[in-house]
Amino acid sequence: MIAIKGGKVLTITNGTFEGGTVVIDNGKITAVGADVAVPVGAEVVDATGRWVVPGLIDAHSHISLWGDPMLWATEDINDCTAPNTGQLRGRDALNPQDPAIPVVVRAGVTTVFTGPGSGNIIGGTGMAIKLRGLTAEEMIIPGSEGMKMALGENPKRVYGEMLKKYPATRMGNAAVLRESFVEAQNYQRKYQEAEAEAKAKGEEPKWPDRNLKLEALGRVLRHELKARIHCHRADDIVTAINIAEEFGLDWVIEHCTEGYLIADYLASKKARATIGPLLMEHSKHELWRVSMRNPGLLAKAGVKVAIQADGALVTKWLPVQVGLAMRYGMDEKDAFESVTINAADILGIADRVGSLEVGKDADIAIYDGHPFCNFTQCERVYIDGNEVYNINTAPPEDDYRPGRLF
Repeated sequence: MIAIKGGKVLTITNGTFEGGTVVIDNGKITAVGADVAVPVGAEVVDATGRWVVPGLIDAHSHISLWGDPMLWATEDINDCTAPNTGQLRGRDALNPQDPAIPVVVRAGVTTVFTGPGSGNIIGGTGMAIKLRGLTAEEMIIPGSEGMKMALGENPKRVYGEMLKKYPATRMGNAAVLRESFVEAQNYQRKYQEAEAEAKAKGEEPKWPDRNLKLEALGRVLRHELKARIHCHRADDIVTAINIAEEFGLDWVIEHCTEGYLIADYLASKKARATIGPLLMEHSKHELWRVSMRNPGLLAKAGVKVAIQADGALVTKWLPVQVGLAMRYGMDEKDAFESVTINAADILGIADRVGSLEVGKDADIAIYDGHPFCNFTQCERVYIDGNEVYNINTAPPEDDYRPGRLF
């Protein structure tokens, strides 16, 4: 049992307690507040003068698939062999030994969504993981899977420019996405018809041959997986929403770079969006209008916003990117929610993480100042109540080498 005592405790959902206490037992939060008694025998962590917050969540990353160092041997985020690779599962490439993990943890990040990238129209299934564990099964949070999709320049470049094949335009991108879901609907219908026919005859169903790609897309149609659609330009965002509504999908917009241009439209659609990375270089035409004001403007409009760092090792800069969003007008409350409870809600795991509440997982970060200030250091990190980083015992970050633990 552990009691973190005396810090500025930001619960996110139930207020802030100056000089508060958080009690952890068996990996869960058992008490949090200003007048919480420290249980007899508990290990006491003095957090006086510190900020105690939920472990941060990056709702869009490629850590452990886009491995570090970033080489051909470790890059497993895009299987650019077909526009639709919906049968791929990120878990099959997840590397729990990725050297980026301990570096990211020491920034206070405890959970990320990771998975396939945006080279294909449909890239495969990703999932939220805790940044601890020796196997994919230990790391993956059940029920957090989502299907990665992409519109815009990335698939255009891969298929039209590099491979000289369909799709080569934005029209082609949209058509491939629609065609893929029509195929999946037809596949589902065959199963329904086989079941109905068998029931009418009192026989065992004669199922059609299995198709893993269409099975996976069927899960999207049935809302078992969210459609996570990569879009930067405003018109691509609108196209994504049109297709999502046509097929009745449970959708999230990834990046949403020009979202601020259509903020009211997105709010009217009750959009959820992962914004970022905010430090994107203007390497593509569709990034030329990237704005630090985007997260704040969308949050003010009523869009559910999560700020993401993307990439892998660069996830360690997630707190700094949130600070930049605040510098450019994002409300502090919205900023904290963007990497805690909003991110958790978008990932479907808000019942476990994203706030300091009784019964939730004890994923906690302790900072020596405001978490989003670039002068601040994260001093301790707990995941499921276990201390996974302590600044007093860890080697300096610039002394980190692959294979070394924290």
